[in-house]
Amino acid sequence: MATNSSTNIVKLNEVIVAVIPWPEHGHLNQLFHIANFISSHNIPLHFISLTDRNQDLKNRVQNTSKLHFNDLLAPPLTQISEPREDFADEFAFLEFLDKLGEPICKICVEISKKAKKLVVVFDSLMTDVIKGVYAISNVECYSFHAISAFCMYSTFQQVVGEVEDGVARQVFDEMPEVGDCFGPDIFEFVQKERECNLNCGEFMNSCRELEGEYLDLLVNVRKKPLFALGPFHMLQELPESSGNGDRHECLEFLDEQGFDSVMFVSFGTTTTLSREQVNELALGLERSNHKFIWVIREADKKMETEKCGGKDWNFELPEGFEERVEGRGMVVRNWVPQLEILGHKSTGGFLSHCGWNSCMESVSMGVPIATWPIQVDQPYNAVFVTNVLKIGIPVRSWARREELVTATTIEKAVRTLMGTPEGEEIRQRAIELSNKIKNSVSHGGLAQKERESFISCITK
Repeated sequence: MATNSSTNIVKLNEVIVAVIPWPEHGHLNQLFHIANFISSHNIPLHFISLTDRNQDLKNRVQNTSKLHFNDLLAPPLTQISEPREDFADEFAFLEFLDKLGEPICKICVEISKKAKKLVVVFDSLMTDVIKGVYAISNVECYSFHAISAFCMYSTFQQVVGEVEDGVARQVFDEMPEVGDCFGPDIFEFVQKERECNLNCGEFMNSCRELEGEYLDLLVNVRKKPLFALGPFHMLQELPESSGNGDRHECLEFLDEQGFDSVMFVSFGTTTTLSREQVNELALGLERSNHKFIWVIREADKKMETEKCGGKDWNFELPEGFEERVEGRGMVVRNWVPQLEILGHKSTGGFLSHCGWNSCMESVSMGVPIATWPIQVDQPYNAVFVTNVLKIGIPVRSWARREELVTATTIEKAVRTLMGTPEGEEIRQRAIELSNKIKNSVSHGGLAQKERESFISCITK
């Protein structure tokens, strides 16, 4: 009998998993971690994303032989003349995403014919896009929420009003307005997500040592199984492509510095700072007299170019800045291995926009955070870091987000975190929390058991 017949394929595959990420790189990378984790349990897995995103993953990771990549062609847009590479404005691409629904559903239907059960794992931002998948008879769906449990519970308090009385009221009183962070469309999005929620379960990049209270509260509100599978970067080691084999210059710089002596400064891949703000940041770092690595992204240059009416702006730091800080400060204008930097013994602080991925990486490595939230969930994460976990200090208050953060404010924050007893107390709390997380993901730990429970749930 032929071994490749469709009948045999059905018998061989009790379960197949299809992963559908939100196409922005920060979200996509998280579900790629999950995809590799699931496939490591010998479960057939299909990763469904835009062609260029899939190709980027194949180029970046050496061995993807266990994954099946299903490419989506970018559909034509009528209201948006040119798709932005970063997909930073999530709600502006509803039309774009809408047109992905039909091809995604067709792919899932074909995959479902090869298994007794098709498990669809998708980013919650794709809920409305993949709703056609629910009609597949042998499908089970699990949604991924890319924000923190604290942020999700806080937004539910404001949008839906379903919260437990007396829970962290003092902290919630300091929450920013959800509409100011996510935009007015968040209310409609939450409502749609709730109406479409036919999922068997949900999961987050979090862990119970970090957010146990808020994870439990979310289960009470959502009435769904909720798995805390984070930190995602600790799920397994991904074999990154080594390129030419050279070690990154940032790591070589760190090798020459003292223990906990360097402040790492990075605002993610899509955050933009004005020219004036970049100058203030440069002066603040210089005047602090502390060592630093500062990552400047192309997004900053792009924004200033757009503000100049399309005329290219030559991105320059204050005159003589790099010469004056040479030896104790390093400016990098390309990609850096953030996780390795945060895990280096010389890194003692992280000046961050407080994206949740960055927060998870920093906390797990025991590095305290100087918070500078810019948008969406970041203001909530900043409050969580400084007020709840108490492993950071604020640089910019969300309430004063329209104001320029002065060099004096930046200098004071760096000095406090890197050179005072207060900063050292904060650092020790971060290290203690890091140790708890590392113990949790080890064999027999709470996080390890939760991950095993998730795999059991999707394969039962």
